Amino acid sequence: MTRKLVFAVFSDFQLLDVAGPIAAFEMANRMEARAYELTLASHAGGAVKSSSGTTLLTIPFAQVLDADTVIAVGGEGVVEAAACAEMLTFIRDLSQKARRMASVCSGAYLLASAGLLNGRKATTHWQRSADFRRRFPDVSLDEDRIYVNDGHIWTSAGISAGIDLSLALIADDLGEKIARQVAHQLVVYYRRPGGQSQYSALLEMGMADGRFAGLLDYIRSNLDKSLKVGDLADHACMSPRHFARCFTSEVGTTPARAVERLRVEAASAALESGNGSVQVVARQCGFTDVERMRRAFIRLKGIPPSAVKRHFR
Repeated sequence: MTRKLVFAVFSDFQLLDVAGPIAAFEMANRMEARAYELTLASHAGGAVKSSSGTTLLTIPFAQVLDADTVIAVGGEGVVEAAACAEMLTFIRDLSQKARRMASVCSGAYLLASAGLLNGRKATTHWQRSADFRRRFPDVSLDEDRIYVNDGHIWTSAGISAGIDLSLALIADDLGEKIARQVAHQLVVYYRRPGGQSQYSALLEMGMADGRFAGLLDYIRSNLDKSLKVGDLADHACMSPRHFARCFTSEVGTTPARAVERLRVEAASAALESGNGSVQVVARQCGFTDVERMRRAFIRLKGIPPSAVKRHFR
């Protein structure tokens, strides 16, 4: 049985929203011949330019008569695409025929604008969550999920989560064994631990370019030190109380939590690279003992450090 997958694209779409899932479904086809037929469609058809400048060839919406699964992708041009009458008509019409409707990243805007997410649970890229809630108050948004399945509608979080979504769809179609094999070939988690907040928080801190940017670099370079609030305040030439208040306001988290997140980030990278035992990494990253590091990993990543090391071994 061949399942027809149709990707709905538009000008300035995010290339990885398409390429990631295509790679997963291509790999599934290697393991079960002709499991999927992949089609890219746009309003006018022809070459459609992504936000990176790379173009993909598509067929016109009018030539898509049916589909097993429709995947709406996201990207810089999604707000304009969500206001396109032809796009919304295409999605609504196919939703009456397709077995599943899905979105990658901000592609949820297309499903929501077509009215398919009203009263349903969904997710989208963490950075667009506030705007999405404002635009679509009837959608129950869970911004910390990698993907959400509500009935026949699937939505996924930011960009690379399209691969997680594709693996889930493959498991739904072909079984967990093949989905695991696809994940193994792609060298990705079959079921990624934790939610997208663990990534958004680290990115937000990494983007800080105000008065604490240098301090964050100092923390990253000195994780083996105690890095107490008083020490950080001295480094910033501020009183501890004023420093803690200003840091939390600008960076979005307390100094202690920021240090913990950066320690977990560094420890996770070290474990993934095979650089030392859990005990050695805990010491190098400033955790006073392995148990403290384990609790931090559980809180921020949803898995213990031993699981990270075991997976990448």
